[in-house]
Amino acid sequence: MRTLVEKATELRRLHEAPELLLVVNVWDAVTTTVVANTPGTRAIATASHAIAAARGYPDGEVIPRDEMIAEVGLIARTAGDLPVSADLEAGYGDAGETVARAVDVGIVGANLEDRMQPLADSVKAVEAAVAAAELAGVPFALNARTDAFLKAGDRDPEEVLRDAIERGRAYLDAGATCFFAPGKLDETTVGRLVEALGERKVSLIGIPGSIPLDRARALGVARVSYGPWSQNVALTALANLAEDVYAGGGLPEGTRRLN
Repeated sequence: MRTLVEKATELRRLHEAPELLLVVNVWDAVTTTVVANTPGTRAIATASHAIAAARGYPDGEVIPRDEMIAEVGLIARTAGDLPVSADLEAGYGDAGETVARAVDVGIVGANLEDRMQPLADSVKAVEAAVAAAELAGVPFALNARTDAFLKAGDRDPEEVLRDAIERGRAYLDAGATCFFAPGKLDETTVGRLVEALGERKVSLIGIPGSIPLDRARALGVARVSYGPWSQNVALTALANLAEDVYAGGGLPEGTRRLN
């Protein structure tokens, strides 16, 4: 069984390796088991939105931190030797303490979002998260996220990109392993982010209409995750089943028993 430090070291290596790190996000023990047992899985990542939704909470740190930490700890235990990165939202007002608690339950990496708070405040949160992991003696993989593109509204795209690059540089300088820029980004934008921040330093989300994985790999992206979209895929399948059953059908061909 890998130690916590060994898992953390492996997760850092996966971010830095030439091949694109792909993580299909999970939200509980059974989804962790399914993804962990799928050939090709090298790491596990949680989705805070999906965890909250599964427990009846809206997204945005409405789920209590104790519940979130308990769930990511269960996921880490279920994942066995695979390293687990947890989506810790914005750090619940104390990024250092939240990361410390996550490490205590077996987490070796995290997403930390800025919600477009003042840059100085966001940098302090990244620094606190990095310091907490260092104090625990874990080479933590911090995926520092900006909401610049998600909250762009009608702002000039060039201004939004400049903001994202400024924040990316600041977070990486503060010790983040990778810079996460979710949104529907085109190849030009992704390429400019990588050019400004470095290869293997930019993380993306896979959403309908996002750039193909082979292009992300060629552009030098480090990681692609799927956030709540993996849960949406599962819920779509469930809704389709209910509709088919009510229409007189049944289980679709090829259904596998995975638990």
